Amino acid sequence: MPVVDVKNLKGDKVGQVTLADDVFAAEVNPHLLHETARWYLAGERAGTHKTKGRGEVSGAGRKLWRQKGTGRARVGSIRSPIWRKGGTVHGPQPRDYSYRIPKKVLLGALRSALSAKLADAKLIVVDAWALDSHKSKALRQSLSKLAAGSRTLLLVENAQNRNFELASRNLAGVKSVATRELQPYDLLRHDSLIVSKEAALKLNTALGAKKSNGGLAQIAPAK
Repeated sequence: MPVVDVKNLKGDKVGQVTLADDVFAAEVNPHLLHETARWYLAGERAGTHKTKGRGEVSGAGRKLWRQKGTGRARVGSIRSPIWRKGGTVHGPQPRDYSYRIPKKVLLGALRSALSAKLADAKLIVVDAWALDSHKSKALRQSLSKLAAGSRTLLLVENAQNRNFELASRNLAGVKSVATRELQPYDLLRHDSLIVSKEAALKLNTALGAKKSNGGLAQIAPAK
């Protein structure tokens, strides 16, 4: 089992935590990561693009000229799709692009993403996100000590922490999520992952082999 150092917000080592092999030292499956990234991005699509059909564009509904005897082509409406400023045929309409993926695929992708972060030495465990204030300055200084070379950071907390949420939401390149909202796409998108010790132990339990059948209930789906 991998053993990771636990640091405080000053960057000093204060202990160690043992992580589960099947969660943080599993085989990385690129196919699962690709499928879950596509699933997440599809759920994020707005799907509000729309074109107007012939019944929605402006224009009178009368017949422009009589059917026969003019020598011109017959026409029934100025809103015909073959006319300029007419309606659009088979254009895009509002729709929902989200779809469902198997639970085991999402679980496997989470294990793969967490294992990849640990293998690349991009996983940092902190003792706790204990902040005295909701302001961003103290948190920014702590993050610069914990992950100095990372441009983007994903912060994970297990319990609700109001000061932590307020302090982290205004930092560029920093995203904070709860353990139940952790997504493989977020792990791939950010350079480094910083989790609290409590959150790491929670992931051990939720994503472990003994929880593979029912552990997904603690992972929120994409919007």
